[in-house]
Amino acid sequence: MKILVVGGGGREHAIIRKLRENPEAAEIYALPGNAGIAEDAKCVNIRATDIDGIVRFAVEHAIDFAVVAPDDPLAMGAVDALHAEGIACFGPDAKAAKIESSKAFAKELMQKYGIPTARFRVFGDAQPALDYVREAECPIVVKADGLALGKGVRICRTNAEAEDAVRAMMLEGAFGASGATVVVEEYLEGPEVSVLAFTDGHVVRPMVSSMDHKRANDGDEGLNTGGMGTIAPNPFYTPEVASRCMKEIFEPTVRAMRAEGRPFKGCLYFGLMITRDGPKVIEYNCRFGDPETQVVLPLLKSDLLDIMRAVEGERLSEVPVEFSDQAACCVMLASGGYPEKYEKGKVIELGRAPQMAEVYHSGTARDAEGRLVTAGGRVLGVCCVRDALREAVGAAYIAAAQVRFEGMHMRTDIGARALAADGMEE
Repeated sequence: MKILVVGGGGREHAIIRKLRENPEAAEIYALPGNAGIAEDAKCVNIRATDIDGIVRFAVEHAIDFAVVAPDDPLAMGAVDALHAEGIACFGPDAKAAKIESSKAFAKELMQKYGIPTARFRVFGDAQPALDYVREAECPIVVKADGLALGKGVRICRTNAEAEDAVRAMMLEGAFGASGATVVVEEYLEGPEVSVLAFTDGHVVRPMVSSMDHKRANDGDEGLNTGGMGTIAPNPFYTPEVASRCMKEIFEPTVRAMRAEGRPFKGCLYFGLMITRDGPKVIEYNCRFGDPETQVVLPLLKSDLLDIMRAVEGERLSEVPVEFSDQAACCVMLASGGYPEKYEKGKVIELGRAPQMAEVYHSGTARDAEGRLVTAGGRVLGVCCVRDALREAVGAAYIAAAQVRFEGMHMRTDIGARALAADGMEE
């Protein structure tokens, strides 16, 4: 069976490693992949946003099944284009991907169908937005409507900060067209939980919960990033919370999308806040999260390819979706300066890390001399699975210490909040 995976980051590396466990996965291609993925699949230098190039390659190479992993190609209609050529896919079509590509759409969907979320206002013009945030109760959250690499959210502690955020997005073009419309919403308090779920548009099968660490520095300080590390499961996601989420959020969301003529098939990501009033949706993503995928998929006991094919065939109820009761921790190793300006091309020494942990490549390449070098802000994810979370965190940091490259930056407190909440602090 010939499989195509669109994307070239740590998420895609984790997906490909899991797909390889199925003996039917004879050939796996990654477009464009990266230096680490090249050890597990055949990488082809076609950008994830080159929809025509992806479809042409898939047709020419008689691809049997495609996995479109990143948000941009999903929003651009990569699945639609592949389906038009008769190629089976895992991932939502463009109409369904709008649940992530437009925060305004997602908020209005939740409001219409009674799905719990923060109170909000949507603004398409800067002046009314500025007038609103100037008088709003703070803290307040300002979000770019469109896709912004996970960086289009500003938590504003003061009215002046909120005005600055609106100006940056709507007047200064900080996120291009994605910031032409903004969503301003109330600030929710409570522990955050990420839950990825397989859905075929009818059935929902949540995966093990996780906790992302978005801020660049220890203690949740610094700028928002695409994620500096994750742990799974999340101790704040109790069985009681899980039951409420299924009844109040997961199933209603899938029903709402179907009612809107946008049936969602693929991986639906629920970013949740566990407030005093119960769980509420912070955001939806239309795909596997990164780096949540790097801790969730290693805990998946069932066959990923079988699940993905069942999602495409709308027969998810027929296949098992089971997870280990172990724990996982992923520590991201980033380039110095990330998420702002950083240098590329720094030589990477992996040491014994690949023998001690799963090392997922996010931003790596080979230089002219064939050396492994940095090629992005987030470079590597070092993941360990153990029987207990404390052991997984410790093992991940021991393995991460084996890696060297100039300017390497990592948080040293991944999992600390979860350990404290679970009563497992040192």
